[in-house]
Amino acid sequence: MDYETKVFPHTGGYGRYNRIVVVFSWFPNFAVMLNLFSDVFYTLIPDSYHCKPDPELLPSAFLLSNFSRQGYLNLTIPWVNGTSLSHCELFKYPPNTSDISENVPRERVSCTKGWEYVHIAGLQSNFVTEWNLVCSDYWKIPVQHICFMTGWILGYIFLGSLCDWLGRRRGFLLSISLSTLFGVAVCLSNSAVVFLLLRLCQGVMLAGVFVSSYIVRLELCDPPHRLMVAMVSGFFTVFAELLLPGIAVLCRDWPILQAVATLPLLLLLSYWCCAPVFPESPRWLLATTQIPQVKRSLQEFSTRNSVCLRDEIHPGETLLSEINSTYGEDCQPKYFSVLELRRTRVIWKNCLILSFTLFIGTGIQYCFTRNLYSYSSNFYFSYFFKVITGALACIFICLSVNHFGRRGMLLLSAIITGLSSLLLLALTPYLRGGLVLVLSVVGLLFSQALAMLSVFFACEVMPTVVRGGCLGLVLAAGCVGMAASSLMELQNNSGYFLHHVIFASFAVLSVLCIMLLPESKRKPLPDSLKEGESQRRPPLFLSQPNRDNLPLLCSRQPLSEYNPNNYSRLVSATRKMLTKDNLPYRIAVPTHTALLSDSESQGQENETLKEVMS
Repeated sequence: MDYETKVFPHTGGYGRYNRIVVVFSWFPNFAVMLNLFSDVFYTLIPDSYHCKPDPELLPSAFLLSNFSRQGYLNLTIPWVNGTSLSHCELFKYPPNTSDISENVPRERVSCTKGWEYVHIAGLQSNFVTEWNLVCSDYWKIPVQHICFMTGWILGYIFLGSLCDWLGRRRGFLLSISLSTLFGVAVCLSNSAVVFLLLRLCQGVMLAGVFVSSYIVRLELCDPPHRLMVAMVSGFFTVFAELLLPGIAVLCRDWPILQAVATLPLLLLLSYWCCAPVFPESPRWLLATTQIPQVKRSLQEFSTRNSVCLRDEIHPGETLLSEINSTYGEDCQPKYFSVLELRRTRVIWKNCLILSFTLFIGTGIQYCFTRNLYSYSSNFYFSYFFKVITGALACIFICLSVNHFGRRGMLLLSAIITGLSSLLLLALTPYLRGGLVLVLSVVGLLFSQALAMLSVFFACEVMPTVVRGGCLGLVLAAGCVGMAASSLMELQNNSGYFLHHVIFASFAVLSVLCIMLLPESKRKPLPDSLKEGESQRRPPLFLSQPNRDNLPLLCSRQPLSEYNPNNYSRLVSATRKMLTKDNLPYRIAVPTHTALLSDSESQGQENETLKEVMS
């Protein structure tokens, strides 16, 4: 039963109640992104830090009162290239010497009393400064980010599939409850390992909150409003990023920031009690043939949208009666998992291509942001530049995608991203700083547009019965791209050039893959696997309005079934042709209705024959 044409209009369409539910589905996006991007401030390395001076490494005759603060640091900490104090070393003097000048032989040793940190952006203490994750322990910082992204990957895959089994509402409530619990537990972490494991678990649950709310808001919309509804959630993401630096400055310590980021998740627990603000998707209920539940859901939506939907009035013509006649009373629910993709061809291809484009869109951003760091070392410069380009990417998608189509704009974003990356890769030594900055900004803008459009496109082309699992796979690929930057930092950026070459090549390759995708602009969402498999790519340039796929060989049109309208047109056309005056003959109609004898009938036939011959 077609939900988009036969069910959705009868429940009020995209009415007042649907709009209210969509608005409440935007708030989880703000809460999730606040917790996601707070990781930037947790793992931020201070601009300047050095070892704490150790008096035991100085001569016994050394008097601190004879030196200023800076002079004391110059005697105890080595300088690196004459520009800054060493981050990881101290001077060790001979114990019995009285000479503390530069001429005395001094030994360089590792820090013994910890570190002093200055100029920390936002927070005064974070994951790095709390457990001194610098110098030999620096590798734990990218490992923490990789583990956090691993949690998101697991959450997207498993909780996305759980949304196809338990439903969107149950998956959301389970994820929001556990994410709040783990968020509170992170505030109480007493070691780096505990912090890492709890953040991993919270990432799993946050991924479930994001994917379930994203699916619900699109399944409650009609085709003309889907794009704007999805992009407004993107602006909620931008709003969360803009607020985060100010919140970090006010909080000062990372446990307080974690508590403030968990507070919106705690407020979302009210969705347990207020079921109407986040109901179960009726589209999913109908696609999985849960008939009693879908009838109750449709009754609720029609009532809140002020539409009459009752069985008592014309029972043979109402929507609920048609559902009963279509599915029957003994219809059992049918659930599907992402493993069903093994028996599909088109759905699996679309999922693989969009996973590839999202992987490129998130992974290649590191190549552009690194150029921003080289242009200015200020943390807030690169941070707000990335936020502004994200907002511009949302605006670009809102203004262009509904006019030129999803596939066309995805193709354009991939082309510009690839060209910007290739130009930076080949011409950076020969370009001025301003041109490098322009290319980096353009590449960052369109790579973010590529990522956002890939997620939206994937949610549109995947069938309802496996939408959670398929969208989870696509989003998991995006998290792999985000974790790639941490892999580079784990190797001290020694493989940056190879990283840039690989992602630039992938961006060029994705241009060919995008051409194989279908177009979903103003089309209904597919509900069953059969509908998902029936999607075909339109031609790129020469299009025919009535055909969605051009075969390589000419095929004979199938014979049409009997149609009474066509038959009546044929009869009327034949009658007009036979009664025209310009025909070379005229058919005479007998005027007598009485029966004639054999001789009279023979004479009448002869007269008629003469009239025809004349």
